[in-house]
Amino acid sequence: MQHEKPIACCAVIPARGGSKGIPGKNLKRIAGQPLVAWTIQAAKRARHVQRVIVSTDDPAIAHVAREHGAEVVERPAELSNDTASSESALLHALEHLEQTQDYRPELLVFLQCTSPLTEAGDIDGAVQQLLDEKADSALSVTRFHYFLWRPLGGGGAEGINHDKHVRLRRQDREPEFLETGAVYVMRVAGFRASRHRFFGKTVLYETPAERVCEIDEPIDLQLAELRLRQRTSLGLPAKVAALVMDFDGVLTDNRVSVDQDGRESVQCSRADGMGLELLRKAGLPLLVLSKEQNPVVAARCKKLRVRCEQGIEAKLPALHAYCAELGIALENVVYVGNDINDLECLRAVGCGVAVADAHPEALTAAQIVLAAKGGEGAVRELCEMILEQFRQQERAS
Repeated sequence: MQHEKPIACCAVIPARGGSKGIPGKNLKRIAGQPLVAWTIQAAKRARHVQRVIVSTDDPAIAHVAREHGAEVVERPAELSNDTASSESALLHALEHLEQTQDYRPELLVFLQCTSPLTEAGDIDGAVQQLLDEKADSALSVTRFHYFLWRPLGGGGAEGINHDKHVRLRRQDREPEFLETGAVYVMRVAGFRASRHRFFGKTVLYETPAERVCEIDEPIDLQLAELRLRQRTSLGLPAKVAALVMDFDGVLTDNRVSVDQDGRESVQCSRADGMGLELLRKAGLPLLVLSKEQNPVVAARCKKLRVRCEQGIEAKLPALHAYCAELGIALENVVYVGNDINDLECLRAVGCGVAVADAHPEALTAAQIVLAAKGGEGAVRELCEMILEQFRQQERAS
């Protein structure tokens, strides 16, 4: 059952600057992006969420949040210390929005930026669970199969969620669920009255265990990095039929040098060139679609032996024509871009890819965000992903 009438729903992401365990945690780069950016992008993709707001006391976090398309509510110092609750930050954000914008959402989605594996589907799923079950609050959980113990005061230990004398098989045990700490949904009126995230009828939305990760210790950053890298590589089409690229900001670092005679030069990566050569030798069609009409673009593509189309104002029609010419489907194309004129192509193909320093809208539209910046090995990074997929498919055949 789907909720037919859209209701006002905003997401709030508390992200204070202070962190004792990992200093500057919310701005730590992970898989090519600041930690807070992953949750912002997931929230912006969620169909139930109309507004994404970051509550912070830190100007640097506020800057990154705005760069990635979120609104910012400045949180006062007294609500930003170690003892301040998340609820206090949420209530402050709601009060600020009401007083300054006369905005009163019906639903509040509370997201933790320390859970970077959260996907838009997890957010929408939790919201839909609350709506379908006519609940007051909801949270994301995952199945829990472990045996918990606690020490006894006089020595020894006892089971918490089991009788130590009875060792049931997993399939014979009553289902238990672990709170992921990633997504919470609340009806705003009830939340403001109770001032707590759990009130009234609370329902569970089950998420896969592979998307459960909270960043509390330095090792958690490394584990999340590995899992995000694996997830992004899995975003490639099952059969990659072509790689299409923007030029400036993808094969270059987006800067240009101009001499006294007006001649332009750009900075490229030899590693990118090697990656493209390997793909070309593997038989993958390659295309550069560039808005710029510049001899340097043609010269670089000629050296790389990559087909190039320049002066393309509307890239999507050109991409459609290219696919029709080759007889391939858009769903099997990988497109890599960095700016707003790439958005249509990023969304149309089977896999849209953005370089690490892409425009925030491009980062949000992309299915894969590379760790490297444009002109600094980003294309080589993507080439290696595609080549590894080719190798795996060859081994499987």
